[in-house]
Parts: sequence; structure tokens; C-alpha cells
Amino acid sequence: MSIEIQFLGAAQNVTGSRYLLKTAQTRLLVDCGLYQEHRLQERNWQPFDISPESLSAVLISHAHIDHCGLLPKLVKDGFSGSVFATEATAEIARISLADAGKLQEEDAAFKKKRHEHEGRKTRYPEIPLYTAEDAKAVFPLFNIVEYSREIPVSADVTATFHNAGHVFGSASIELRVTENNQHTVIAFSGDLGNWNRPILKNPDLIDQADYIVIESTYGDRTHEDINEASLKLADIINQTIQRGGNIVIPSFALERTQDLLYFLNRFMSESKIPRLKVFVDSPMAISITKIFTKYPELYDRETAGWVKNGSSPFEFEGLYFTNKAADSKAILSEKAPCIIIAGSGMCTGGRIKHHLVNNISRPESTILFVGFQATGTLGRLITDGAKEVRILGQYYPVRAHIQGLRAFSAHADQPTLLRWLRGFKNKPKRVFVTHGEPETSETLIKAITETFRWEATAPEYQEKFNL
Repeated sequence: MSIEIQFLGAAQNVTGSRYLLKTAQTRLLVDCGLYQEHRLQERNWQPFDISPESLSAVLISHAHIDHCGLLPKLVKDGFSGSVFATEATAEIARISLADAGKLQEEDAAFKKKRHEHEGRKTRYPEIPLYTAEDAKAVFPLFNIVEYSREIPVSADVTATFHNAGHVFGSASIELRVTENNQHTVIAFSGDLGNWNRPILKNPDLIDQADYIVIESTYGDRTHEDINEASLKLADIINQTIQRGGNIVIPSFALERTQDLLYFLNRFMSESKIPRLKVFVDSPMAISITKIFTKYPELYDRETAGWVKNGSSPFEFEGLYFTNKAADSKAILSEKAPCIIIAGSGMCTGGRIKHHLVNNISRPESTILFVGFQATGTLGRLITDGAKEVRILGQYYPVRAHIQGLRAFSAHADQPTLLRWLRGFKNKPKRVFVTHGEPETSETLIKAITETFRWEATAPEYQEKFNL
């Protein structure tokens, strides 16, 4: 049997997830994500390693941009096959891809204007990688799949999507390749979530695979208990209010924003924090939050109970969704302390930059990070302790309180990753550890070999393996 896998992204780095699988009859991608690390963003512009026209299909694990954000470029360059995804993932991806295209158009125009004003030329022209209109060309290609149902992808490949518990609609993907009545199973974890977290059901386990591709974003640590972390969140909010500052939270529009609303709702109802204004200043997050109400079958028991009783964790007094740019700007004139949740989660673009400009030099304010910050992003620079940062072309001293709560991450920690691997009843031939910085992946590899005595490796960028 001739099967080759090539790692075209998330290989000894976190973003840009993209895995090419070749069989005797099929060429397909698992994920097609955008690189977000500053030092690697040039790869987004490079020609694809395989002709897009030759691809049979793309299978998308979930709607985060580092897993689906390069689809518009793939389609623009000639891909016309099926994009397999769960219904929730497809619906959210339509929003996130259009938003990404719009942001790239706006960022390109802003950079061009700024560079002209500064009288300098850059290595690359100030043009978007793709536009919002390019993103729309992806939408007709979505092919909806259900969890736990095996579907044909091509003549020799079938796929089964399993709930990954990471974000709404997320999936681990089990591929079965058949040749001459022989079967080879490759399991892709996608991004895995944590057990016993609010809103979503726990991840599903897969019981058999010849090869496993597993993420390792937090493969070197153990998350703090979410309930203890939520109490810290309440403390941070209360302390900032006492100082008279704002709580600014760079947040991913998908899942992290909804998790925050869940806890803020609970805190206010239990009087753990005072009633104050909460602004969700992200059109994409607003649209995605509406989608959450459409799929109650994806909720865990507690959240389903809220909905059954006629309430919602995403609605409460003092919550404001600011779609229009004018409403977003109006937040800047708020006098009383407030909570501002805005994208992007790594501060690479979007409205969060304007709120950082307004708050990062205020000692009374808090910038609170609740998600992973990739190397080279503005968010990573801030969390690493930079004393001064460049935002929208100008430098600002960092005087605000900088806080981080990793327990709110939608990514599994090391014990949870190992718990998922324990679901496999047989010893795989090899485990490929991806979607992590090199030291983190190596730590998880050591844990896998010590725990299971399995062979594990962290592939390098563009490295190929014959399975």
C-alpha cells in the first residue's frame, strides 16, 4: 500500500495547520490554515506544494483561521473539490473567512497609506492575500458531515468525524485508506478540548489507528482547574474596577468569547462581581454567538439545561454587542470601568488594537489574555513582558497590568492529551506530534514514550513520511 503524508504547516510551530495525504488514487488536505506567527507569515504567500487542481478534497477540523484560513487562496489558485466539515464548522467558517478577507483588505489599505506617509517602501506590495469576495468562493464547496458517521471522500478513502470538544463544531478526523482489501487508519486529533468544561460536550475517543497525528499546543503543562481560574478572573475584574480601569480581553471570536460570557453571566448573578457594562466589540464574535443558539445538541448537560429553562448563558443585563464602527469608537469615551472583549485573540488585527492603544499605557487598566499567543504576535510580545510595543504604527509604553489565565484555553493540556491517547486500544506504528512550539512538542513526545512506549516524532516543515 502506497501512502504518503507531508506536513505543510503546524510542523514545529503552532499555526498554519495543513497536512497533505497522498494515496494511489487520491490527493487530499487535512486542514488548510493560515500562518499567524510573524516570522512565518511569508509562507502564506508562497505557491502551494501541490497543484490545487489535483486535490480531491479538503477536510477541515474546525473554523479557527489557523486551520481553515488559507482556503480562499486555495480556491483562487484552482481548487474546486469538496470541503468536508461539520455543519457548525461550515457555518462559522463562512463568517470567519469573510471576516479574514475583509481584515486583510483593510490592513493592506492601512499599511499602504501609512507607508506612503512615512515615505518608505516594503519588500512586498501592500495587497491582501485574498479578499472577502475571494472567501465567498469557498462557500459552495462545503460538504456537510455528521459526527460518528463514516463517509466516502474518494475511491480509496473514507472519513469519520468525531467530536473534539475544542470549539463549536470541532472534530478529530479518522481517515481509512483501502487498497487491495487492506486498510490503513490515520487519526488526526485536530485541536482537542478539555474534559468537564462549560458549554461543550467532552471529546470523543477513537479506539483504533495505525498512525496518529496529535496537537501539542499545551503539551508541556497542566492547566489550572477551571473553577479556580474563574475565581481568579473575578478577582482580576474586581481589582481593576477598584483602580478605576478597564478590563481589556483580546479574545478569539469562536468559543473563548462565549466561555467568557458564560462566566461573566454567572459571576454577576452570584454577585461575585458588580454589575458593569460588558462590550463584545467584534462583529464576527457577535455573529458566531448567534450560531451557538442554533445547535443545542452540541451543548453539555448544564448548558442544555439553561436553554431548556428558557435562558441563555450569552445574554444578561449590561451586555452590549457593538457591530458598527461608530459604536466601537463610542466605547473609548466610556467613563466608568467596563469589560471590553474584542478580536483578534493574538492582537494581530481587528478592533482590539484600538482598545490597546486606549488602555495599554494606563496603570489602572488590565489587559487580560485568555488564549495561546503565538511567537512573534503582538499578544506574545505583551505577555513576554515588553516594556514598549508598536500598535498601528506608533509605540506605546506598557503600563497596564498584564494578566494571563491559561485555564480558559480551549486546548487540551498534557494530561488531557494523554487521556485522549489512552482511548486507542492498539499500539500505533507512529505518533506524529504537531501544532506546538519545538520544546513543547518534545516534552509531549517524552511523555508519550514514557507512558505508552510508542514511537513518536515531531515532523519538520515539509517533511514527508511513507506510511
